[in-house]
Amino acid sequence: MAMARTRPTLMDGRLTRAILSIHQQTLKELFKWVLQKTRHLCHDLMEEWLKNNQEASICTAEGASEFKNIANFQDYHGLPAFRVAMAKFMEKVRGGSVRFDPDRIIMSGGATGAQELIAFCLADPGDAFLIPTPYYPGSDRDFSWRTGVQLLPVHCDSSNNFQITAAALESAYEKAQRENFRVRGVLITNPTNPFGTSMDRETLQTVVSFINGKQIHLVCDEIFAGTNFSQPRFISVSEILDDDLDCNRELIHIIYSLSKVLGLPGFRVGVVYSYNDDVVSCGRKMSSFGLVSSQTQHLLASMLSDDSFTTKFLADSAQRLSQRHHVFTSGLAQVNIGCLKSNAGLFCWMDLRPLLKEATVDAELDLWRVIVHEVRLNVSPGSSFHCSEPGWFRVCYANIDHETMQVALRRIHKFVEKVNGGVSVSPKKKKKKSWDAQLRLSLPRKFEDLTTKTPRYMTPRCLMSPRSPLVRAAT
Repeated sequence: MAMARTRPTLMDGRLTRAILSIHQQTLKELFKWVLQKTRHLCHDLMEEWLKNNQEASICTAEGASEFKNIANFQDYHGLPAFRVAMAKFMEKVRGGSVRFDPDRIIMSGGATGAQELIAFCLADPGDAFLIPTPYYPGSDRDFSWRTGVQLLPVHCDSSNNFQITAAALESAYEKAQRENFRVRGVLITNPTNPFGTSMDRETLQTVVSFINGKQIHLVCDEIFAGTNFSQPRFISVSEILDDDLDCNRELIHIIYSLSKVLGLPGFRVGVVYSYNDDVVSCGRKMSSFGLVSSQTQHLLASMLSDDSFTTKFLADSAQRLSQRHHVFTSGLAQVNIGCLKSNAGLFCWMDLRPLLKEATVDAELDLWRVIVHEVRLNVSPGSSFHCSEPGWFRVCYANIDHETMQVALRRIHKFVEKVNGGVSVSPKKKKKKSWDAQLRLSLPRKFEDLTTKTPRYMTPRCLMSPRSPLVRAAT
């Protein structure tokens, strides 16, 4: 049976590498992946703080006296000290322009858990949320896989730098109604992913006005708050509520996490902040399925309460992000590669449309495979973000050192010069390697065989999910 050609997801590349690592231990030597390292730009600042504040951890001699208290059962609402510290930190990364009530914070295991929790609270299986495109493809997993909630696109394009408009929202809403979906809300990310831009006040007011008029919910994922490195400054949806006294505040919910701003994805710290009492009550009951460990809360409560540290950290992070962004985008400009103008986040939205053989998704994927296999850079094609315009790619630049960035830029320069010299950029078909099958996983049909061969990376839910990257249409 032939497999229908499908767009890749971020997980395709990651799972391919994970499975290959089991069978090919020399892969790292053969295949250098650039532009996706995990070390955060400011981990050195955190390491210094930890060395100077060892009493903050119960795993040190200085902090061991708190072990019994922290290791015991804790309130599912979260440690009071942590919620207070988290609320103050959320205020700080928003410039002190808003206030957050610690008693409205709902704990979750990262932003992934926060998205799923709020979806369970606000919608039933089969209900829908509108989401502007392009958008982070992980939302398909986080918001939909287990909840059964559908994400329906609000199409945005480069004609206005992919900004959300009232007309696009209304068009998507009317289309959903014609298709008999019950629209429960709108899901946005600000600062944006994959663009690395912060929404302006007018755009946020447009979205808030739209949901208020329809009396549907707005979930604003602000996971990249605190990553702004240039103007315009970040404006939270909470600021819009302070300006708009007529808006029904109970329709507004904010997601936040420390994964991006502090570079702590392994700590799994996420929160939902809701202005709706019923959601707070329901969410706190559900949060028992994805709590943040008390040990993590204890450590971070101390760190986030250190005002001088967080002030320095945010300032240094912004300076370093700005520098990396400038070096990378300037390097791209040297070979006439443009990016959407950005001022936040950890990545840029790179425009490779001039390098496409034709303006199609297939041509974009051909170019992507060349970049991955031959240029050896780990970038994400726009189609994986549901972008309607082929030729855009997301590139992460923030978590790599200077030397690695220079390697990446040299590879890009060499590749573009090769293309401009008239050399074809079609994927090589000769001497295919075992990993050179369009980054498509070849998996056994029986689940038992699958879990036997790759037990660490597969689950029944992963195979059953209609949006799973492992599910492929067959003819």
